[in-house]
Amino acid sequence: MDLAIRKFKLPLLAWLRRCRPGPVLFIKRFSYKDIKRATDGFHWIIYSNSHGATYKAKFGDGGVALIKEISDLNQEKEVFYKQVQLLGRLHHRHILALRGFSIGHKRLLVFDNIENGSLKEHLNDPLRTPLSWRIRLQIAIGVVAALEYLLLFNDPPIYHVSINSSNIMLDENFNAKLSDISLLSSNGDYVMMPHTSCSKDCMGQECGNIIYQLGVLFLELVTGQSSEKGDADLIQWIQQSRIRNSMDNMIDPDLGNSYDSRELKSLLAVAKLCIGSGDKPTFSVLQIFRYFQKKVYIPQCPQ
Repeated sequence: MDLAIRKFKLPLLAWLRRCRPGPVLFIKRFSYKDIKRATDGFHWIIYSNSHGATYKAKFGDGGVALIKEISDLNQEKEVFYKQVQLLGRLHHRHILALRGFSIGHKRLLVFDNIENGSLKEHLNDPLRTPLSWRIRLQIAIGVVAALEYLLLFNDPPIYHVSINSSNIMLDENFNAKLSDISLLSSNGDYVMMPHTSCSKDCMGQECGNIIYQLGVLFLELVTGQSSEKGDADLIQWIQQSRIRNSMDNMIDPDLGNSYDSRELKSLLAVAKLCIGSGDKPTFSVLQIFRYFQKKVYIPQCPQ
């Protein structure tokens, strides 16, 4: 690990270790009734998976939020409170911030406003303005930066994260926000990475899954096609040895000619490496982040 990174990492980890679990403080508790009304009776579903459903909410004061339902109702109350507290400590510009929670009929987490909805909506909805190539690159590097924070600047590293176009939210400047992160196992302990640590840059089996998801996401950004439709052709195409011969046919038509071919080929090269990495990748998320910094120009967007 670079000396500069270690220099800033150690005091951050020391601070994190001092933050012990306790009562849920400074995190707003919402009433179940208010959340039910704000989600139109839990009908405004954004996406759902094995962990539960996620909804869009519009509160009476005009505030908009994302509501995530925790499906495990057998989870003890103290375990849920612990997860709320741990999620409340995550602060990164590319991670959706926790605003509050609700407990009662359902166990719900309330996250920040999502002005531009999900990435999936922008890739699949023909009524939306297509995302430019520059914004797609901005989204890619934003997700990688969030993963760097979760894996490198948390102790223990947080690797239980789902990465796909449905749960990547976009703010008013189209900055990517990861929204599906879990910190606790069913018994209330941190989800820990066995036999590894942040200092090893996360290259074990657990991170293999993250890196694979990252590769699929990059592929979606280039092609505009959703991997959630079970389209195995996308994966097979990127794994071919001569993808350049068919590359023009796979690029999202919405991009037209307004993209940098060198940057696009670089993103496809990373996607291919990620998808073919298997359970034991030979490179880390940090190395992907550095690669983007060297090969791809990402302009600074307003905060």
